Amino acid sequence: MPRVSQDQLEARRHEILAAARDCFARFGYEGATVRRLEDATGLSRGAIFHHFRDKESLFLAVAEDDAAAMVETVARNGLVQVMRDLLERAGGSEGDTAGWLGTQLEVSRRLRTDPAFAKRWAERSAAIADATRDRLQRQREAGVLRDDVPVEVLTQFLELAYDGLVLHLATGRPPGELSRVLDLVEEAVRRHSTASAQ
Repeated sequence: MPRVSQDQLEARRHEILAAARDCFARFGYEGATVRRLEDATGLSRGAIFHHFRDKESLFLAVAEDDAAAMVETVARNGLVQVMRDLLERAGGSEGDTAGWLGTQLEVSRRLRTDPAFAKRWAERSAAIADATRDRLQRQREAGVLRDDVPVEVLTQFLELAYDGLVLHLATGRPPGELSRVLDLVEEAVRRHSTASAQ
């Protein structure tokens, strides 16, 4: 019997995550039954749960995957860039935006209603906040970030803007002038020279 390579296992795992993300977004956590997960992935229950212990682990893996990508973008380009990327995907034809938004909303709902999930998720949300705080601190040290407001307050300001953007897009409201709103958010955290020209 031929052995499956690690690359093949990893590719299958990513396929399952992508299909599950769409299923969770469309039906919510409770509505994403094992049957629906089987239909979405085209795999049997045994094949899905060979990679993930149970539905809870699968959902957490989807959310963790999204959080890891977000931490990477925040560390490299900042939380405003995460918002810009999300807005760009929402305005385009990429199908993963609905899935990503749905996952975010499902995480928010479960944080309010499931204490065990909230405890498991705390580490992931802390990683995003830490990456945002670290980037802001580096920008402050480089003289780019305003210095009249504590980094912690600026971090919360950006997190609040992010949460508002996710909610706006997830409820199906049109993007409208949100690109200009993000310009304003970015401008609000930047340092301004008193003698600077436009």
